[in-house]
Amino acid sequence: MSFQQLDDLGRKLETLEHALAILGADEATHMAVGGGTKRAEAMSGLAGMLHRQSTAPIIADWIAAAESEDLNDDQRIAVAEFRRHYTNLTCLPAEFVERLTRERLRCEQLWRDLRPKNDWVGFKPALEGIVTLAREESALRAEVLGLDPYDAMIEQHDPGSRAADIAPVFDELKTFLRDFVPHVLAVQEERLAKRPLKQLSGTYPIEKQRDLGLAVMGAIGFDFTHGSLSISHHPFCGGVPSDVRITTRYKTSDFLSALMGVLHETGHALYEQNLPHDWGHWPLGKPRGIAVHESQSLFVEKQLGRNPAFWCWALPMVEKHLGESWSIDDILPHVHRVERGLIRVDADEVTYPLHVILRFELEQDFIAGRLEVTDLPEAWDAKMRDYLGLSTLDNPADGPMQDPHWASAAFGYFPSYTLGAMMAAQQWAAFEKMHPAANDEIAKGKFDAVNAWRCENIWSQASRYTTPDLLERATGEKLKASYFINHLKVRYGV
Repeated sequence: MSFQQLDDLGRKLETLEHALAILGADEATHMAVGGGTKRAEAMSGLAGMLHRQSTAPIIADWIAAAESEDLNDDQRIAVAEFRRHYTNLTCLPAEFVERLTRERLRCEQLWRDLRPKNDWVGFKPALEGIVTLAREESALRAEVLGLDPYDAMIEQHDPGSRAADIAPVFDELKTFLRDFVPHVLAVQEERLAKRPLKQLSGTYPIEKQRDLGLAVMGAIGFDFTHGSLSISHHPFCGGVPSDVRITTRYKTSDFLSALMGVLHETGHALYEQNLPHDWGHWPLGKPRGIAVHESQSLFVEKQLGRNPAFWCWALPMVEKHLGESWSIDDILPHVHRVERGLIRVDADEVTYPLHVILRFELEQDFIAGRLEVTDLPEAWDAKMRDYLGLSTLDNPADGPMQDPHWASAAFGYFPSYTLGAMMAAQQWAAFEKMHPAANDEIAKGKFDAVNAWRCENIWSQASRYTTPDLLERATGEKLKASYFINHLKVRYGV
């Protein structure tokens, strides 16, 4: 039975994926500095084994045969996802994959060296090579998948999402934010003039912050029998569903930074921990793309963690673990702080989408051949001036050199961040409509109802549907900008 052969293959691949995930999480948290070379060799060898076993020609025969077998609904959908997964893995020639991998690593390494030096001239030739390869990749994928080249790149991150559907939603959001950002900043300034910002004490021992984070994680549903919290240079969620590794980073001068990192990564972890175990070794059982994953992390960070109701419950915990008493009126100006800035990863939830939309527009032009690398600084600066009133023309390190994504040939990835934020707002609206007591329960530290809704509608569905279909089934509507816009209007009181 060919489906049984696919099932057996899935179990073999899962063991390699498990090993790679745990080795990667360990590398970022506990590995000694001197272990890097051998760890890279080990992970490279395992990755090669995984790729070879995932792309073996015989798999195409098993998929074709399984498609004609008498299968139940889950198995039938699993075969379709096996085919999608296999097609995307095999549509690039081996020679091209090797060339792309080599140039991507070279450009990433150069980026790490040259960005701190603000050396655009030195970086530009390497990025030009990457853009050329990205255009080649998009054309190869487009031919096999029957998609527009840029859509073929988006498909690698968010199956089913298309630029033609994303663009009008982003345009509506962009139009709103251009007027909203200056308005929010003006209102914020007026409020601070009346009630000055209470300063953080700056005395927050790491161990006490960790205890606070662990308490919050447990309360909102993290399963400590299948996961843990560590420290890393940059917060992440790694590992595997049965052993999720999340991390944060601490500043003794600021407890909110680490706590928000914990909340964000716990959102990712809840998704991983609640995927269907029976499908875990099939592509069907994996998370449905980057935007959906981001919607789950941002749901916890934004819809819950920056919700005033959450702080009604959380402030006593802050006092218990950190020894400081805060009122809601004192903490919310920190939690809801808005400011224009050059750096995407430091941006607040109001300005962040403009950073993403800028990149979404530019990388479409890259793939289509309408924009060349030599013209990128001016194009970036023009959009940054237009959207946020800031200039990067003489500061490429904080402009087109600030992200590693393009250096690593990750085109089509950026839209996922803001798609995730918009999806989270739409999911919250759907949940709150069905469960009007949502905020009252969160204010009491009760998260069972919201987690049950997300488990039923998002987590348990894994990769059963495309990204747009999953959202529509969960909320009853296609992606709309109005829910995120309304979320911002209500939260920022304007």
